[in-house]
Amino acid sequence: MKVAVIGLGSMGMGAALNLLRAGHAVFGCEPRAPMRAAFEAEGGSAVTRAAELPADLQVVVVFVVNAAQTDAVLFGADGCAAQLAPGTVVLCCTTVAPEYARSLSAKLAEIGLLMLDAPVSGGAVGARQGTMTVMAAGPEAAFALAQPVLDAIASKVWRLGDAAGVGSTVKMVNQLLAGVHIATAAEALALGIRAGADPQTLFEVISSSAGSSWMWQNRVPHILAGDDTPHSAVNIFVKDLGIVLDQARALTFPLPMASAAHQLFLAAAAAGHGGRDDAFVIRVWQALTGISLPRSE
Repeated sequence: MKVAVIGLGSMGMGAALNLLRAGHAVFGCEPRAPMRAAFEAEGGSAVTRAAELPADLQVVVVFVVNAAQTDAVLFGADGCAAQLAPGTVVLCCTTVAPEYARSLSAKLAEIGLLMLDAPVSGGAVGARQGTMTVMAAGPEAAFALAQPVLDAIASKVWRLGDAAGVGSTVKMVNQLLAGVHIATAAEALALGIRAGADPQTLFEVISSSAGSSWMWQNRVPHILAGDDTPHSAVNIFVKDLGIVLDQARALTFPLPMASAAHQLFLAAAAAGHGGRDDAFVIRVWQALTGISLPRSE
């Protein structure tokens, strides 16, 4: 198939490379020259602006940061939606609010384009390995046309119905849990360090105990290695937990745990760590208590 991936960040690059390996003709769209060069070195084609993408694409996969960027790459001055042929499928893999997903689907339908509300989970590693989970909702025709693309980028595709917004609702719940678990893992490790526990030993003991979580086992090693390279950045959870809280307010639904976690990610971002790996929300506790964190050699 002829496929475009808009956004060659940690998730989009992995998806684009797996599409290449599956034999598709893949066009990457990315403003950062080093990312374009890296993709071209793997055999892909790359452009700077979405408007420069071919008009005869069959599927467009959007992996940008937020709703504003999604609007820009599809409908902005440099967007591609107007030039796509009717029946082209747009996979919106960006984490957005459910109401935005619904409005985007309607807007694309007005110009004859199909959409899957298809946020993903699995992180940069899952994207690179083609083992992401896709939480997708949209018309059956869109699923049928996009199936080869979904097969290339994911090991599990949840079909959540034909109405856009359902996929984003499920992803919103996932991000609530993910954000709280990361913040709690950081809090627990920081307490252990302050109390005098050896961080590595603490990690190993908790990993085999009832208090463990997927995020504990995935994120704490970043802290132990002193590696704050962003696999998923602090700023992502500032945004995603913000979506969760906005939706909760609209539903008059209290979220004390998510609110506390959001404040911690905000604090880390305010301290200058927004672009760092999200595990380094632990630097909030470092600033408050003076604990020493392990550092890479």
